[in-house]
Amino acid sequence: MSNPILVEVTRGGIVESAHAGAIAVIDADGAVALSLGDIDRPIFPRSAIKALQALPLIETGAADRFALTAPEIALACASHNGEEAHVATAAGMLAKAGLDVGALECGAQMPMRGGAQAPLYRAGLSPSALHNNCSGKHSGFVCVACATDKNPRGYIQASHPTMRLVTAAVEDICAHPLGAAHQGTDGCSIPTFAIPLRALAHGFARYATGTGLGPARAAAAQRIMAAVAEAPFFVAGTDRFDTLAMQALGPRAFMKVGAEGVYCAALPALGLGIALKCDDGATRAAEVMLAAIIRRFLPLSPSEAAAMAPLTTPRLTNWNGIHVGDIRPAGALIA
Repeated sequence: MSNPILVEVTRGGIVESAHAGAIAVIDADGAVALSLGDIDRPIFPRSAIKALQALPLIETGAADRFALTAPEIALACASHNGEEAHVATAAGMLAKAGLDVGALECGAQMPMRGGAQAPLYRAGLSPSALHNNCSGKHSGFVCVACATDKNPRGYIQASHPTMRLVTAAVEDICAHPLGAAHQGTDGCSIPTFAIPLRALAHGFARYATGTGLGPARAAAAQRIMAAVAEAPFFVAGTDRFDTLAMQALGPRAFMKVGAEGVYCAALPALGLGIALKCDDGATRAAEVMLAAIIRRFLPLSPSEAAAMAPLTTPRLTNWNGIHVGDIRPAGALIA
């Protein structure tokens, strides 16, 4: 099936571009609250499921053994900007495990935001794996390996004991088998699996409510969400959608972006999970899709509505600061 247009980009009151996509909103029992487009086609969630991949960090006792703080647990779920606080926090996680940047196997990456790049340029330094937007997740994997008395070397391989724990956690939460036929390699080199939006949304509803999970897994999920709500800066960073939205909404909404126009989220009090993909991979459209869904389902206070408004309909300005257009929800997204 062809997915509907859900986001439009305007200039001078005329639609200049349009983005198609699919959205699933599912409750913890698997009932569909909203379905737009094809929610049964497997897609790669990429970084949108980092909170699921962080479960072994809690469940193995690694977080307690290394006395990880809320910012450190939040960073384990992050696609961060590579700002100084992000880099220092990842380094601190490794130090608690008795290791350093040399243990990371995610690869070096220039910080994602220009402001975070400036200190490197001024110092004449090259970026390291600590600047990689996935360094917190990988530092968490290293901590899991060390806490379970496994050699962390090669932890990015599907056969490594740590990665087997991670894959099993995702499979359990989403109640969807993860097989080699739907396996790829993520940007940070760990395995990634194609999963339907329906299963992802159901998984995040289960994650947020504990429905169908064992007590230890449900408690681990709650601890991770609490850490993210306490320290949302560490999940993304300055001027990033995830951080801005969770700063505004607190524990009422949990969300995480993934590459190629993917978002996964949960509205814990409503018992709902959300998974969406913009067909052309545009993050700008995926952000608007998620903001519109949050405003559609979650009752907002005046201050929350004011904070979410510019995220739902971002203004486009030119280099002189002139308002030239907007990115806005469209079609069935505003029905």
